[in-house]
Amino acid sequence: MSEDRPPVPRGDQRRRSGRDDEESQGFWQSLGPGIVTGAADDDPSGIATYSIAGAQFGGSLLWTAFATWPMMAAVQTMCARVGMVTGQGLMSALRLRFPRKVLVVAAAALFIANTLNVGSDLSGMADAAEMLTGVSSHVFVIVFAIALGWATIRVPYASIARILKWLALVLSAYIITAFTLHPDWSAVLALTFTPRIPESRDGWATIVAILGTTISPYLFFWQSSNEVEEEKSKGRRRVEDRKGASKFEIRRRKEDIGIGTFASNLAMYFIILTTSLTLHAHGITHIQTSREVAEALAPLAGRFAALLYTVGLIGTGALAIPTLTGSAAYALAEVFDWKEGLAEKPREAPAFYGVVAVSMLFAVLLDYANVNAVAALYWTAVINGLLAPFLLVGILMVATNREIMNDQPSSMLGRSIVGLTAAAMFAAGIGVFIA
Repeated sequence: MSEDRPPVPRGDQRRRSGRDDEESQGFWQSLGPGIVTGAADDDPSGIATYSIAGAQFGGSLLWTAFATWPMMAAVQTMCARVGMVTGQGLMSALRLRFPRKVLVVAAAALFIANTLNVGSDLSGMADAAEMLTGVSSHVFVIVFAIALGWATIRVPYASIARILKWLALVLSAYIITAFTLHPDWSAVLALTFTPRIPESRDGWATIVAILGTTISPYLFFWQSSNEVEEEKSKGRRRVEDRKGASKFEIRRRKEDIGIGTFASNLAMYFIILTTSLTLHAHGITHIQTSREVAEALAPLAGRFAALLYTVGLIGTGALAIPTLTGSAAYALAEVFDWKEGLAEKPREAPAFYGVVAVSMLFAVLLDYANVNAVAALYWTAVINGLLAPFLLVGILMVATNREIMNDQPSSMLGRSIVGLTAAAMFAAGIGVFIA
């Protein structure tokens, strides 16, 4: 898109009128960042974590799916609001409150964690593809890496957004899988609404892993930067043109995020339920790979259930990997003032796309180093669960600052929920060490 194209008017006049060009769109067409972010949360990392939870602890952790929904929705809404009203990504906003040295460390940690996650996600996808075709998973790791890397770098942002939004429908595979098992719903509901606090260190570690993969740092950066990309796609190329948001925009994004996060946590619920009814019920409590989960499901739940689980792994990986590589690229670009954005051409933002390419390359090498995919995914989630609350404190400091937020700070309810979320994640992390 040309830099000299006149931007769509924004700022005080649009906020007073409460009008926006999105109002002329249908509801589905106006949705996007929230749906994609919610669905990307159920990547192979999340699926592995929820499968481990169901296999080890049965249905005793089903309640976490509904307990974490308002937390995730509030956090993502706050990150979206930062992007919408500041006109910049989350890391750019954090730079206004924290020293660059601190943020360089945070961005580097995000890059490392995301690259490990991408490597594990590629392995999980490749294992699933091998089960379906019989072709070596090592071949599929390269095929998926090239295809997803090429799409992220070469396909225009608007097309990527549409593709990712439709890929979100793959989450329905896990809901269908659970229903094919015909569970005793009265017993399931009793477990769902009777929270049980873990008594072992493993139990607390699983809680931290669930929190870490549900309220995950890479989603914070992706959500806020995605809002900036949406604005750029409408011709608002300068930061000043993107500042501020109408009441309609904020309300529509809340609805978008609410739907996306609910769908994500609903899928999480049914993954835990499926592995609880099958693996845990038959004494299979220690799983090492996503392939083991799918293979165990076949004789216990039928080939159809195993097929849905397997296809879901491939679909969610294709959805999540661009968000993982992209979020790290956004964070590093904003720290070092690189030109950024999926709407930019590679030659216009070489460092930004270089991060995407390097992350994908190292992720492929991880597979050939024979790193255990499920173990890596699980412990990545644990690490994210320990780091996320510190990042949430920083987000709160930005989102409550009227100057940074252009007199549109987050609501008191949002601040309260995000604050409680940070406290809960701190408490769960402490529980790991004292249990």
